[in-house]
Amino acid sequence: MNWLTNYVRPKISKLVPQKEIPDNLWTGCPHCEKMIFHKELEENNQICPNCGYHFKLPVFKRLEMLFDGEHYSLIQLPEVKTDPLNFVDLKKYTDRLKDARKKTKQDDAITVAHGTIGNYPAIVAVFDLAFMGGSMGTAVGEAIIAAANLAILQEASLIIIPSSGGARMQEGILSLMQMPRTTLAVKLLKEKKLPYITVLTNPTAGGVTASFAMLGDITLAEPGATVAFAGRRVIEQTVREKLPDNFQTSEYLLEHGMIDAVVDRRNLRQHIIKILDLLQSKRK
Repeated sequence: MNWLTNYVRPKISKLVPQKEIPDNLWTGCPHCEKMIFHKELEENNQICPNCGYHFKLPVFKRLEMLFDGEHYSLIQLPEVKTDPLNFVDLKKYTDRLKDARKKTKQDDAITVAHGTIGNYPAIVAVFDLAFMGGSMGTAVGEAIIAAANLAILQEASLIIIPSSGGARMQEGILSLMQMPRTTLAVKLLKEKKLPYITVLTNPTAGGVTASFAMLGDITLAEPGATVAFAGRRVIEQTVREKLPDNFQTSEYLLEHGMIDAVVDRRNLRQHIIKILDLLQSKRK
C-alpha cells in the first residue's frame, strides 16, 4: 500500500481544487482525420484548415456571413398544426418536436431573414439539419411560401440554403404536398423576374432535392456536399452497377452540368454579390 498515493495525494487534491479541462477543445476532421483546435475551426468558418472539409455551420452564423454588416431581421413564419396526423412511432411526434425545439431553440427546421447583400434586398431561408434532420413538413413549406411572397413584395432576391434529409415522414402526404407547393412559390417568383438562388449544403436529399432545391436560376453548392434524391445503395441495387466514388457529390453534379458552381463557404458572399450585380443591377 503506497501511503503517498493513497493518503497524501487525496489530501492535497482536497486543498488545491483541480481545474476542469473541457472535453471539446479539439475536433476530428472526418475527411483527413486531423485534429483541429475548436477555436481555429470556428475562426475558419467551420472549415478544416488542412483539407478544406466543410463542417456543418450554425444557422445564425450563415446569416451573419451573408448579410451586409451582419445585420438582418427575422421574419415571423406562419403557424401550422403541430401534429396533423396524431403520428406515433417509437415516440409521439409531439415529443420529437419538443425535443428538437429544446435542442435547437428553434420552432422548426427553417429560419427566414431579410436584409441586404451587397446593398441588394434579399430574403434568405436557411435549414437546420439538427432539427429532425432538416426534414420538410408543413411548417417548412409555409415558410418557403412566405419567403417567396416577401421577396415579391420587396422586389428582392430569394436565397435558400437547404440542409435536409427530405420530407418529414411524421406528416405523411402533407409533407409530400410541400413539394408542389414550394415549386409553385418559386414559379411565382420567376414570373416576377426576381432572382432565385439555391446553395446546396451537406446533405440535400429526398423531396427537398426533388422540388425547390434544384430550381434555382443559379444553383451553387458547398465543396463535398452530398446532393441526392435516393440513397446510393438503393440506386446501385436498382441499376445493378457500381457507382463512382464521387457519385452524388457537388463536384460530380458540377461535372455533369446539374449545378452552376462549387463555392467555398468563405467566398460565398462575394460570389452571390457578383450574381446579384448581374441579375439585380437594373432594379436599383
